[in-house]
Amino acid sequence: MIYDTVIIGAGPAGLTAAIYAARGDLRVLTIDAVAPGGQAALTERIDNYPGFPQGINGYELTQNFYRQAERMGAEFLTATAARGLETDGELKLVLTDAQPVKAKTVLLATGARQRKLNIPGENKFLGRGVSYCAVCDGPFFKNKRLAVIGGGNAAVEEAFYLTRFARQVTLIHRRNEFRADQAALAEARSAANLDFLTPWMAAEIQGDKRVEGLSLVRAETGERKTLPVDGVFIYAGVEPRLDFPTPDLRKNPAGYIVTDGFARTSIDGVFAAGDARDTPFRQVATAVGDGALAAREIARRLGPAQREG
Repeated sequence: MIYDTVIIGAGPAGLTAAIYAARGDLRVLTIDAVAPGGQAALTERIDNYPGFPQGINGYELTQNFYRQAERMGAEFLTATAARGLETDGELKLVLTDAQPVKAKTVLLATGARQRKLNIPGENKFLGRGVSYCAVCDGPFFKNKRLAVIGGGNAAVEEAFYLTRFARQVTLIHRRNEFRADQAALAEARSAANLDFLTPWMAAEIQGDKRVEGLSLVRAETGERKTLPVDGVFIYAGVEPRLDFPTPDLRKNPAGYIVTDGFARTSIDGVFAAGDARDTPFRQVATAVGDGALAAREIARRLGPAQREG
């Protein structure tokens, strides 16, 4: 089978593109290494997506996207990773864990992932006290002492979320000022069991079989101390997720995919949308807009005659 478009990534951008493309009578396959939803599905509450005055659980929201795409006729291949992309000629070949897939166009909606601190103990204790997802792992830390590292909205919001489980949460940031918005900070400061520790940097995650402590360095003076904790949640920003080689794909110095104003990449017939794209703002709302634009441009490129072929 030859698809009109193969979408790699089933986060908000990929799912929105699937909805628009399938509704436009394109033959659509969406591939995801895990399951539909992307990072947004791991968020306890999304407060700034329009249409939900009380906020909405990220998993619930993205499942609605998925069900809508399926209803429109989009096909899905989940728990299957894309391993390569061959773009010579008119047809593109997407290499996967399963069989290769042929398509007339490809949309890269691979999203982004949490950036690692790359400090001693981070890899050693992954799954044994180190986590990048409060929604996934928070319930395992009831009445425990937790550290959350980061200064953006994700760090602040997830630290507040963890207060419902933990005995004590300490939010650690290397600067005095947080990047998070004031509403998120105000909510976090209302929690009696949430402390703010600035300007300190994590230097090492310590323990024997599980996390037992976090070694810290004061950014201004080099002073050191150890914070006893049972778990460390890391929110040190994100990096693009593109887990296969794309030597002909233009990227910015940080590795994000460069597109024009119509979601087109440097490879003819290959488009990009969402958090993997070089964009100044990464939110569910912007990913949705990206996905809609990309699907429209794919449909315009193909035209009625090519779709019939």
